[in-house]
Amino acid sequence: MLKIKAWLDAARLRTLPLSLSGIVVGTALGGMYGTFDWRIFIFAVLTTVGFQVTSNFANDYGDGVKGTDNENRVGPKRVYQSGLLNRAQLKGGIIISIVICLILVLALLYFSFGTEHLEFILLFGFLGILSIWAAIKYTVGDSAYGYKGFGDVFVFLFFGLLGVIGSMFLYTKLVYFPSFFPAITIGLLSTGVLNLNNLRDYRSDKLSNKNTVIVKMGVRNGKIYHTLLICVSFVCMLIFTILHFENWRNTVHLVAFVPIFMHLVKMLQVKNTVLLDPELKKLALSTFLFAILFYFSFNDFNQLT
Repeated sequence: MLKIKAWLDAARLRTLPLSLSGIVVGTALGGMYGTFDWRIFIFAVLTTVGFQVTSNFANDYGDGVKGTDNENRVGPKRVYQSGLLNRAQLKGGIIISIVICLILVLALLYFSFGTEHLEFILLFGFLGILSIWAAIKYTVGDSAYGYKGFGDVFVFLFFGLLGVIGSMFLYTKLVYFPSFFPAITIGLLSTGVLNLNNLRDYRSDKLSNKNTVIVKMGVRNGKIYHTLLICVSFVCMLIFTILHFENWRNTVHLVAFVPIFMHLVKMLQVKNTVLLDPELKKLALSTFLFAILFYFSFNDFNQLT
């Protein structure tokens, strides 16, 4: 029972809603521009969960091996750091999760493209492998990009553009230009969650030579950067809403920005960045709320039946 809890802790289930936000928005766009397919949706969700869990295992392993997770760490204790799982166990868990991800990617590609679109299968197969690589290389290895300040870029690309545009393409087999606005919105909000994490861990990351964007630019500039992430995400969503406005229901998703802007005010008021940990959950869940409301702003309930 203790080992099961340790693996659940390593999986960091609280990160899953944020990772699924792009899939929900991409599915909403698929419904707007094409169709809805339960099989694609289910396997897109399972594949995304697989990627996120793999990333969380690798993050725990990479930061633990490098010594970044130590007594100076502010956030929740990691399983490697706490001794609940050792190095070999975590490495084994990463390998198993990679195999599961590959199986899920193959199933997703089959239900999306069948055997008729070889070029799409090859493209998305490559993107699937790239996603696994990105999940691992964030903290693992000497060239871990999370230690060089590139984490924000990868989160924006994979959670935002690839997550939204990619999942929409699975349904529609086409890319529509306006869909980049909600994709950018999700990407920026997801980057905001990572930025909060890095603001919270500023001191410990600096001591561990983990050169995140915040370590490079400092807390003050990091807060300005965070404000820009939130405000630009809102502007992008506002543009998309205006382009697709037909009635009041097409504005419901904007309600999610109320707690997001409340979070922004709180973030600017906090002096001690260590106290920002609760804000991660608020922004992540608000982003997921936005994704759910976005679906019902532009799709009918009967599409789900």
